[in-house]
Amino acid sequence: MAKKNLNLNKPKTFEIIFESLVFHWPFDSLFFNYFKIFRLSEPSTFLFQNKTYHYFYHKYNQTWRNERAIEIPIVKKIFNEYCEKNILEIGNVLSHYFKTGHDILDKYERGKNVINQDVVNFTSPEKYDLIVSISTIEHVGWDENPKESRKFLAMLENLKKHLTATGKIVITFPLGYNPELDKSFTQGNLGLTQAYCLKKISAFNKWQEMKCQDINLTKLHQSHHLGNIVVIGIIG
Repeated sequence: MAKKNLNLNKPKTFEIIFESLVFHWPFDSLFFNYFKIFRLSEPSTFLFQNKTYHYFYHKYNQTWRNERAIEIPIVKKIFNEYCEKNILEIGNVLSHYFKTGHDILDKYERGKNVINQDVVNFTSPEKYDLIVSISTIEHVGWDENPKESRKFLAMLENLKKHLTATGKIVITFPLGYNPELDKSFTQGNLGLTQAYCLKKISAFNKWQEMKCQDINLTKLHQSHHLGNIVVIGIIG
């Protein structure tokens, strides 16, 4: 089945101001509203692999405040390159922002095209040209009862079995949430063929690409700055 491109429009100034005034009420102080307005003077784009992307601002999950602002546009660009092919998403994320028609694997959420299975037990006669996962792998096993701290490795191994011969897996995740995942990544145990990292450089949620080898896990975990470094990992 043909897949539709995900349309991503540059946010309008009035939308950002409106969200700052409404979606945080009554918790936002007047200072915080000024904080949002001042941010409008900062660049609305970021660079990733020498390409320019617009930050993604949306009321769902308050993307203007977290790593979704960069994860969504990066994954969306890859997604659109495969829009006529077979796509599987791990974790129901994109459908909250766009109209989609691809398969989604999510253990808990219910919805159209959502397959409710555990990712490590997932089996399908389908082979996928693209498998994407946005800020989901860090929760696999770590937020389950009983906890299986290295379950993400079984997840990746199972997903690779569902790729076509030329298929690709794209995962994004923040460092600082799941220590076992962080350690496996920095030790090169995730089987990634390519890995890119971005770090938050501003309280206004602005980001910049960095060298992954410069990551200091000890310093990161001591600072408790969750979501200040994001990994874009590719297999295939």
